[in-house]
Amino acid sequence: MRAFLLPALLVLTAAATPAELDRWKSEAARVTITRDDWGIAHVRGRSDADAVFGMIYAQAEDDFPRIEANYLTSLGRTAEAEGEKAIWQDLRARLYVSESELKADYARSPLEMRRLMDAWADGLNYFLATHPNVRPRVLTRFEPWMALSFTEGSIGGDIERVNLKQLEAFYTGKAITAALPERVERQGSNGIAIAPKITANGGSLLLINPHTSWYFRSEQQVTSDEGLNAYGAATWGQFFIYQGFNPHAGWMHTSSGIDVVDEFAVEVQLPELGPRYRYGSEWRVMDQRPVTIRYRKADGSVGERSFTTYFTHRGPIVRKELTSSCAPPPHKDLRICWIAFAMMDKPVEALQQSFLRTKATDLTSFLGIADRFKANSSNNTIFADAKGEIAYLHPQFVPCRDNRYDYTRPVDGSVPATDWRGLHTLGELPSVLSPPNGWVQNTNTWPYRAAGRYSADPSRFPRYMDMDGENFRGIHALQILEGSGDWTLDKLQAAAFDSYQPGFAALIPPLLQAYDALPKGPRKTSLSAPISVLRSWDFRWRADSVAQSLAMVWGLALKDELRAPASEPSNKVLMRLARDTSAEQKLRVFEQAIDRLKRDFGRWQVRWGEINRFQRTSPAIDKPPFSDAAPSIPVPFANGYFGSLASIRSGPKAGTKRWYGDYGNSFVAVVEFGKRVRARAVTSGGESGNPASPHFTDQAQRYASGNLREVYFYPDQLKGHTERIYHPGD
Repeated sequence: MRAFLLPALLVLTAAATPAELDRWKSEAARVTITRDDWGIAHVRGRSDADAVFGMIYAQAEDDFPRIEANYLTSLGRTAEAEGEKAIWQDLRARLYVSESELKADYARSPLEMRRLMDAWADGLNYFLATHPNVRPRVLTRFEPWMALSFTEGSIGGDIERVNLKQLEAFYTGKAITAALPERVERQGSNGIAIAPKITANGGSLLLINPHTSWYFRSEQQVTSDEGLNAYGAATWGQFFIYQGFNPHAGWMHTSSGIDVVDEFAVEVQLPELGPRYRYGSEWRVMDQRPVTIRYRKADGSVGERSFTTYFTHRGPIVRKELTSSCAPPPHKDLRICWIAFAMMDKPVEALQQSFLRTKATDLTSFLGIADRFKANSSNNTIFADAKGEIAYLHPQFVPCRDNRYDYTRPVDGSVPATDWRGLHTLGELPSVLSPPNGWVQNTNTWPYRAAGRYSADPSRFPRYMDMDGENFRGIHALQILEGSGDWTLDKLQAAAFDSYQPGFAALIPPLLQAYDALPKGPRKTSLSAPISVLRSWDFRWRADSVAQSLAMVWGLALKDELRAPASEPSNKVLMRLARDTSAEQKLRVFEQAIDRLKRDFGRWQVRWGEINRFQRTSPAIDKPPFSDAAPSIPVPFANGYFGSLASIRSGPKAGTKRWYGDYGNSFVAVVEFGKRVRARAVTSGGESGNPASPHFTDQAQRYASGNLREVYFYPDQLKGHTERIYHPGD
């Protein structure tokens, strides 16, 4: 637990010393950055630390604002840039991070990791020293320990389960209100690994298809004379390839439905010496820790808000709730309980695991790193290597719990039996290693179909191993993979953009049945033409498809019509959508969808590509502007809710009728392992966050069409495809 008072002066504005400048220049001289014709940085350093220096320097060249934004979030300092509205986001972060604790974590880190963190800070500081035109909002100097605040490259972390409204209510003494759970929207990522036994060329294949906010990661290659040679997507500001490959192995992470974040309801007494909480037959003293949040005022001056935060042995108090969860037996009466929040808090181990796995040479070494640190709490992994091994790996940080208790809601914190009891071993997880069928997959679904009939048996595992179940993308992946063979790089790329949508194959027939059951009359007549379009549809997206437009506008509205509880995972909501909406609901919402298309586009016969668009006109990170008057590109693929493997989350923005994407396919790669790695990839928009750069949108058309470009992994591939070779600072 990390929540202490940060020093009043956090913005370090002192100029670099001559000794620092000399050190940075010496490091820069040991680094070479080669920019290819897509602007992608291929970084080479003598040591791993030199490579990290160059890696983060190149990221800063491409989009320093995103690096700073990520660390303002992870350090709990966003309010210093964005004002009072961000105080509660910062307080949430500071329940787990503090300067003193992170410095202590840095001090206990192995020497090799400290060198990497030192190089990371040096690379960012050298970038700022050599780019005086770049003006950070807050972080004018980076310190090595800061790297430990952001060690896991997922979009959103476990801590985001803490509801900010409830956190604010507790720490301001506002009246207790019902907790409003926020739906976990795992819109997804796709990973597929295929073993040599069912490939045409005898090499393993890997699909890397994360679905994130667009522009969330940088595409890079990082090599050193110490054996580092990783290519792929790095989350802005981090010094490891999060999803990618090296000459021997590749890894793809998908957000997991595992439950590794728990809440404990505790009964509290408030004597003069401070709060105590009941635990078994004793009353334990609750830990109190001061936190001060600095924030920017409207006039530009700096304000402060100070809080006393509270902790049990399970974690920080994040809200209070009127519940019976902490009432002692035999009478479970309603009372106000304080809710303690428990999650993984292993920054040193997490950073080591994230970096070292990029140097794994095969499945055995990858598993050895996972077993050594067990600091991956929220990601499934799809793995393939040049030896022909493939795997689906479950997250490794999995607390052992008493399966009698329902950990999807606050459990009674006064009962010692609800405590976490260490971590599961890797052998106790529902992973799948090199199954006989020759393939594994995951699409943010349960692990129990990862390898078809060769998957783990759910009856052998506690229910907290997965809370989400199946989704339509998973069904689609299974349809493609079951009984398949002769896989090639081309075939895997085609599969990644296969246009079939099994969700609509399940939803449309009940709508047609509802229509067919209507009596003759004006209503049936008015729906005849659009129903006819859907009746002849093959459930495949296309840019010129009117049926896709009708289905998508209707399907998303029908999902809202279901009014599912926010606590219910999206997977489960969508899988019951056809069953749990009535015939009348389906018809009424379909009529509303037709009216919406007429209102927004003047007719219901609108092609999907006319609605669904890619547009990038601004470097803004939050709420970039969109305009129907500005250039945009049609995108034929669709929201993954209904089973499209290639995914785009789109919708109308302020002042627009067209739907513009902002989430979904981001970095997409297909990889073939053999004597030489072959790969193709695309990054949403382009590598640079600078609108003046030719690489701001140079990949947009390839992104929209699924036309992946060749990856220049080896030096000979870069010949004829090089824009610039330089040292940092040149």
